[in-house]
Amino acid sequence: MQCTPYREAVSARLDGESPGLPDGEVDAHLDACPGCSAWARQAEQVTRRARLAAAPAVPDLTATVLAALPRELPGTVAAARARLATAALRLALLAVGVAQAAFAWPSVVAGSAAMSAPVHMAHETGAWNLGTSAAFLAVAAAPRLAAGALPFLGTFAGLLVVLTVADLQAGHVHAERAVTHGVLLAGVALVGAVAWRGRRRTLPAVGREQVPA
Repeated sequence: MQCTPYREAVSARLDGESPGLPDGEVDAHLDACPGCSAWARQAEQVTRRARLAAAPAVPDLTATVLAALPRELPGTVAAARARLATAALRLALLAVGVAQAAFAWPSVVAGSAAMSAPVHMAHETGAWNLGTSAAFLAVAAAPRLAAGALPFLGTFAGLLVVLTVADLQAGHVHAERAVTHGVLLAGVALVGAVAWRGRRRTLPAVGREQVPA
């Protein structure tokens, strides 16, 4: 009788694997074969000793590994500062948008009573100022809109500065009225800063792309 298949079956059972033979057939062979029975007892003892043996001592390298780690992961601090700067710009732009709307609202509601101009001109001025306020608030809510809003807002602000300076020199506008335009100029500057930060974030990604020949 060949004992090898039965000994392999015994070894598989000790390892928790399928013996490949019926358990009754394996047990009957062990009862009839003293050599396989002795081999099975020895294999069981060896397996038990191996499982109960103490694991070799391993040095604790926790302190060494932690000491080798960088104090700050690369890019983590820079990313946190970038998010903080963007949040500050958006909050400032939100405040400017609300202030611009507050300046424009009287012209829309009161008309000529709020400024020395015909009713329609007062309404038109108020509508323009409310439009810029809406643009500031939109960029504060969605910074990706900054690049698209900047050409209109920048052109409007540039022309307003030139005309306001000319009107101040000619005495056509009071300094108090001209000062209120500072809110609009601040908003345009904030929109420009948001657009510039968005451009800086997209440039590295574009630079990594391969340009087709």
